[in-house]
Amino acid sequence: MLERQREGVAKAEEKYEARKPISDGVPEQVVTLVRHGRSKAYVARELGISQASVYRIINLCSA
Repeated sequence: MLERQREGVAKAEEKYEARKPISDGVPEQVVTLVRHGRSKAYVARELGISQASVYRIINLCSA
């Protein structure tokens, strides 16, 4: 409960920072690079996103 209260205080004081959204076009670049045989770690480094984001994008596009 205390953690949730801190979140509320942080939001009220405008100190809360939400996750930054992935830029437009990045999902297409991820899919293209992976299809061309690049490793997921390489793709993440090149595009400046996390490996988890790469896996999430791949899973969303293959669904």
